Amino acid sequence: METSQIGVRVTEGPSSWTVLQQTGGYADLSLRGDWNVNGDYDPDLVKAYVRIVNEEDGQAVLPWQPCGMHEKQHWSVRLSVPAGGLYRAETCLRIRKDDPAMEWPLRGDMIHHLGVGDLWIIAGQSNAAGYGKGPYDDQPELGVHMLRHNGHWDMATHPLNESTGTLHPPNREWSNPGHSPFLVFGKRLKQATGYPIGLIQTALGGSHLRSWNPEEEGELYRNMKQIVEQAGRKIKGILWYQGCSDANMPETDESVTYLRRFRTVVDHWREDFGLDTLPVLTVQLNRLIGWEVSDALDRCWGRVREAQKQAAEEIPGVYVVPALDSPLSDNIHNSPAGNLKIGERLARVALSAVYGSHLPYRAPRAVKALSRVNPETEVSEIVLQFADVAGFLLTHTKEDVFTVEDAAGRIGVMEWHIIADHEVLLTLSRHPQEGAAVHGAFETNPAYYVPFDNATQWPMLAFYGLPVDPSDC
Repeated sequence: METSQIGVRVTEGPSSWTVLQQTGGYADLSLRGDWNVNGDYDPDLVKAYVRIVNEEDGQAVLPWQPCGMHEKQHWSVRLSVPAGGLYRAETCLRIRKDDPAMEWPLRGDMIHHLGVGDLWIIAGQSNAAGYGKGPYDDQPELGVHMLRHNGHWDMATHPLNESTGTLHPPNREWSNPGHSPFLVFGKRLKQATGYPIGLIQTALGGSHLRSWNPEEEGELYRNMKQIVEQAGRKIKGILWYQGCSDANMPETDESVTYLRRFRTVVDHWREDFGLDTLPVLTVQLNRLIGWEVSDALDRCWGRVREAQKQAAEEIPGVYVVPALDSPLSDNIHNSPAGNLKIGERLARVALSAVYGSHLPYRAPRAVKALSRVNPETEVSEIVLQFADVAGFLLTHTKEDVFTVEDAAGRIGVMEWHIIADHEVLLTLSRHPQEGAAVHGAFETNPAYYVPFDNATQWPMLAFYGLPVDPSDC
């Protein structure tokens, strides 16, 4: 033990800026250390104490608590700290009989800016890492902290995925990242819940789903587990934005198997983190522009987006937000303006689906395609029915959003328009055969203006392969 310092030293415990995951409104805080006194003291009287103070007003949240005293001048304590903060953990050493009110104990170490709240893991590829370029209005905020790649907690600031002094080479970015959706996500949660939010960045630009699947390559999955272990093993949920790399592989079956493999990843997260209902908030792919595209590439992007939509439909506790209306910084990365939009949407989902508020938090999604013949014009039509429309569908343009095809090939969509709060009518160039399907905004670079919900201003989710009801085919 060092003898130059007097009083109480903290040698084991959270660092300043740490956010501890709360459970049922409390988190365990374990501290250990040693103590030293220069000069004479009564070994039967000496005692280490710890208290928790609210940094905002200096009020004691937990008054002085006695610690367990051990051999060789060591001590330890375990406290149950209520959700909130920022807190300061103070220690001291009582050695005087004439100080019953603890007015003048011997000094001790302190830990500053502690929070008890919720931890959210960020995972996926470059739009999760954050590559938004240019200026933005997204300042840091006390109470929204992050575990940096150097192993130290800090105030959360962009870029969240920068790798100075990284301890985790598997998710070290090749280039410096930029703006991401998740600082505003953390700020909105902190403002609504009243307690701190911790962000833990594990994403890697360009990564495929196979790198996150422990039943395939899985190196980023193992890296994530290591980082979560360092953060205390407990988390609130996962923020997932990934799929572009799988969609860009028409020569493989990665888009075809995406849903099955993503379900496997979610199952492993829930098993390894001990939460059967672990929330997973996902973002449906935006777009890729400026590349030479093909029908095969378009279909890959459509299949991955459809898998993302189906994951939210079929896996309890998995949610998805749209991104088709988010502007880009380059050919594939969301701009700061787009990231702010996505982060706000993810926060709305979290606050409603996870924290129990009552805001609408689902995007419009096509659930049924009904074929019919217009009795007046004898023209074939398809009525698309949408679910999760909080208000009513709107559109301000008539871009080529929808595609219909059957065994004979594509069927021309002569026009489309909204006919009810949750219905869109497609007018076709010919009658669909059995096995026909409808796709919506499925391409690599689909229409920007698609039907949206007037209540949330959220666009519909892209979809691929919605079967046409054959009753009238």
